[in-house]
Amino acid sequence: MELDLQLYSVRTDLALEAREMAQGPTKSPIPGVNEEVEESDGITITRLGVATPAGSQAIGRAIGNYVTLEVPGLRGGDTGLQQKVAEAFAHEFEGFMTRIGIGKDSSALIVGLGNWNVTPDSLGPLVVENALVTRQFYELVPDQVAPGYRKVSAIAPGVLGMTGIESSEVVQGIVDRTKPDVIIAIDALASRSLERINTTIQIADIGIHPGSGIGNKRRGLTQEVLGVPCIAIGVPTVCYASTIVNNVLEMMKSHFGHGAPTKEIMGMLDDISEQERLTLVKEVLEPLGHDLIVTPKEIDEFIEDIANIVASGLNAALHEAVDPGNVGAYTH
Repeated sequence: MELDLQLYSVRTDLALEAREMAQGPTKSPIPGVNEEVEESDGITITRLGVATPAGSQAIGRAIGNYVTLEVPGLRGGDTGLQQKVAEAFAHEFEGFMTRIGIGKDSSALIVGLGNWNVTPDSLGPLVVENALVTRQFYELVPDQVAPGYRKVSAIAPGVLGMTGIESSEVVQGIVDRTKPDVIIAIDALASRSLERINTTIQIADIGIHPGSGIGNKRRGLTQEVLGVPCIAIGVPTVCYASTIVNNVLEMMKSHFGHGAPTKEIMGMLDDISEQERLTLVKEVLEPLGHDLIVTPKEIDEFIEDIANIVASGLNAALHEAVDPGNVGAYTH
């Protein structure tokens, strides 16, 4: 029987982390994967371009463009920093729309994926709640719409377990009737790093697969499926217990340093690779029933803040008349 190593791989939805794992300790460049890093005001922006099939296979991500905003300071609840992040996010998102040919008058459908009854999975519905939707005005009173706005609609389709309908099927029906020029899908993700949970935003032009953060592989919201360009926005809100244990072991190695003391304390764990160590951790956890999915205890506050940042930046990117620094202006 051949062992499926995918079951024992570090679970992450972030292209940045996939690239880090592919590089390993040497951090050597990966052919077919282009990277650009920019740091300013506590915000680190990493732009990854997966340009070739070889690069795609190396990091396990589809060919496309990925932008990651990392802001560790968001944990402090600094409203000034939140405004800066919203502005940076709006700027990056505008770049994505320009790259795929979305003009200032193109219509957009915002899809908030996730379960609003489960806090770490409620990002999508919260963003939809705070999105500035305007399609109804274009339909009812088009002559009264002020300059600087575009036609935007939004939907939170729920989850398969609640509705019995795949999110992509719900969205497909809406797309067929309303004919948006672009779909913007928002979902919670999983990370391999506790530091990135609720402090990181990823934008990708490859679409999204609902439930990917907890390992579900279902019909996605992609241009191939829906026939419309689809931009994905994701924020990691959960981490696997096995990943946390593995990270703690790695941190212990770094804390004790290399040499005899590390050997005495870590034993064989000091010699095996990260992949082998993760496999061992999962084998130990398996008899307990499940590999738990973990979220910080402050998730209620974090999820509100990050949803407001994403919604504010999205509103500013879609509507020229909206100030991106006005975080939370559309909170109901």
